[in-house]
Parts: sequence; C-alpha cells; structure tokens
Amino acid sequence: MKNVVPVLTVVAALIVIWYASAVALNAPWAYDKAKRADVEITFGEMVADTMRQKKPKLPVPHQVGAEIWKTTGGMVAKGRAFSKRSLIYHSWITLSATLLGFAMGTGLGIALSVGIVYNRTMDMSVMPWVIASQTIPILAIAPMIIVVLNAIGISGLLPKAVISMYLSFFPVVVGMVKGLRSPDHMMVDQMKTWHATGGQEFWKLRLPSSMPFLFPSLKVAMAASLVGAIVGELPTGAVAGLGARLLAGSYYGQTIQIWSALITAAALAAALVGIIGILQKVVLKRMGMAS
Repeated sequence: MKNVVPVLTVVAALIVIWYASAVALNAPWAYDKAKRADVEITFGEMVADTMRQKKPKLPVPHQVGAEIWKTTGGMVAKGRAFSKRSLIYHSWITLSATLLGFAMGTGLGIALSVGIVYNRTMDMSVMPWVIASQTIPILAIAPMIIVVLNAIGISGLLPKAVISMYLSFFPVVVGMVKGLRSPDHMMVDQMKTWHATGGQEFWKLRLPSSMPFLFPSLKVAMAASLVGAIVGELPTGAVAGLGARLLAGSYYGQTIQIWSALITAAALAAALVGIIGILQKVVLKRMGMAS
C-alpha cells in the first residue's frame, strides 16, 4: 500500500487537471457554437458540451478511454483484432520495429562499451562521437536514414529499426562502460594475482559487476527504441503503426485518435519497461545481488 497509494494519488490529480484543462481549452468552441445559434448557455451546459465534442482541442479522459476500448476490446469482440482500424494491429507493427531496433541497439552498445573499456584509442575517439551523436535531433536524422536505405533497396521494417537502434544504443553504451569499470582496483589486482586471463577477468568480474548498470540502461533504451519506431513511421507516410495513427489523426484533426494512440504508446512502453524490470529482479536475485 505504501507504493500504491502515492501512485493512485498522483494519477487522480493528473486526471483532475486533465478534465479542468479540457474544459478551459474546449470552452471557446462551446460558446462560439452557442453564439452562432443565437442562444445563451449556462456554465453547466458549457461544461457538458466540452465533454462530448467530436473534435475537441483536448479530449477528456473518458473520450480517450472509449476510443481505446473501441479500437482494442471492441475489435477483439468482433473478431477483428488485427483489422487496420485496430490499435492492436498498429501496436504490433510499431512493436516489431521497436524490438528489432532494441536488439540491434543493445548489441551495438555492448560491443562499443567493451571496445571503449579495453581499448584506449576507442575510449579517446569513439566515446566523444557516441555522445555527440545524441545531440542531433532524431527528426532531422530519420528522413535521411529512410531516404538512404530506400535508395539501396531497403524498406519496410529495417529502416524503422535502424532509427530505433540509433536512439537505443546510447544509454547501453554509457551504462555498460560505467558498469564494466565499476570493479575497484583491489578486485582487478586480485584477479591478476590468480593469473587470470583477460577473458576470465571479463566474464567472471567485469561482466557480472556491470549487471546492475545494464538493466537500468536497457529500460531507457527500450523506451527510446519505441520513440524511434514511432518517429520512423512519420517521414515515410506509413499506413500502419502508432506513428501512422498519429499522422492520420493530425491530417484530419482527429484529436481523440491522436490521444488514444499516445496513451497506447505510453502503455506499451510501460509494459516493455516492466518486463525488463522483472528480468532485472530475477537475474540479480540469482546472482546474489537482490539487495
């Protein structure tokens, strides 16, 4: 309960602020409709109108919830879970690029971190470039990646995965470099007194010591990978994926559709990060690092 009550309190406060903001932003349209119809409306009627507008500036939570249910549970009930109007279908399209980009970014990040830790030249040259790479906005990089890969005949899933990889490899590099360097000098010297090889030092000391640093990095990388997959769908004019839903909603002014896609993306990211958190607890407990 110590964890649940604060979370529920914050969520309730956010919902109250959301409703209040929706009333404030949607009120001008309600008053404008009343003025054009040459009628006067009370404050209560205005509030009620802001709760049921078809294209509000800010949809209220129950409108977003109804849209999410209609495009998920409602589609499942109709046997159309993977219809092109279903958020389940669009979530899967985005999830596939997210997971592939996350796997590629994790592999690249670990490989670079090992090279940086064991090679001073890479430490002095590659690490600054890794940091500098993240100063370039992904919205500027994504179209170039899409165009270049399309020019050599690569399209579909891989370009989006490459954008996800670009965002997700950085936290893994930073976390693993810190983790691989976390053993103190006494531990390293002790391994040398045992005539341990470089490989034995890596597998038996540095890699286990890096696990508490790796999993938090993976959580950040997973969330970044999802953002990369969504961004990768925007410059291509994709017709499937959460990014495509956001794009279509912006074209036609469907703010409820936009917000339902945003909430679904947030829930998907939370679920993926939660899975990594469970793996973290299991792995660290088996390694005796639960405390």
